[in-house]
Amino acid sequence: MRVFVTGGTGLIGSAVVAELLGHGHTVLGLARSGSSATALETAGAESIHGDLADLGTLRAGAANADGVIHLAFANDFSSPAALAAAVAEEGAALAALGEELTGSGRPLITVSGTPYVPGRASTEADPLPTSGPVGGRSRSVMAVLDLASRGVRSAAVRMPRTVHNQGRGGFAGMLTDMARRTGVSGYPGDGAQRWPAVHALDAAILFRLVLEKAPAGTAWHAVSDQGDAVRDIATVIGRRLELPVEAVPQETFGSLGPIFATDQPSTSTRTRQALGWEPRQLSLLEDLENIQP
Repeated sequence: MRVFVTGGTGLIGSAVVAELLGHGHTVLGLARSGSSATALETAGAESIHGDLADLGTLRAGAANADGVIHLAFANDFSSPAALAAAVAEEGAALAALGEELTGSGRPLITVSGTPYVPGRASTEADPLPTSGPVGGRSRSVMAVLDLASRGVRSAAVRMPRTVHNQGRGGFAGMLTDMARRTGVSGYPGDGAQRWPAVHALDAAILFRLVLEKAPAGTAWHAVSDQGDAVRDIATVIGRRLELPVEAVPQETFGSLGPIFATDQPSTSTRTRQALGWEPRQLSLLEDLENIQP
């Protein structure tokens, strides 16, 4: 299968590209810079220049492929306005990709976060939240799944709060970066809230499986670790960086503060049973031991 991939040079995307190429697929990757194009081509993929704002380029990439995996996102959490702009950009990009694939029966795989459900771990059957800082992103994902009624084999892979590799990535990576800047490995609240996680290489396998065989209109959970306490995550980070581990005000984390402070475990039982996905890489706490002082 020839697959058009957006975000193919990021932590998740580079693993997905390698996984696809390693299983006989070919890849056309969206490259917003020369260095991104070089990285894609070095990995064995083709590249097409553009970014999520280039809707014509997105349509051309989808038209020239047997399926699409969308992973790109601005990831600008510096302010509510910046985050809203990133969400709007992605929504327009997904709409353009969906329009190009309508009636073709080809797959369009997009990404979201796992939902938050008070009092228990979320499952694949739980709906995404449509309010809050990333509610607009959830609405875009739901619109993609609705394309199943318009002849698109659409699916969503819901990612946990931390996707990691070599101690880097996700919310845990943000905690690490903040600890380096502030000299304190901090966590909000009492730190008992749980974050789910997955290794990027395990997540890449799931994206391939969903691309190859997921039914239209379905959602899947890329969850390996159901939920590690944030205090435990901060403790490993503090030990590796030789920094004190302390509770810090929720406001320290800016617009992500309310999300960071929420208990949000998640499961992937249905995903494992239906698609035969079985994570085999390091857990988050094991992988954080790769953090360099």
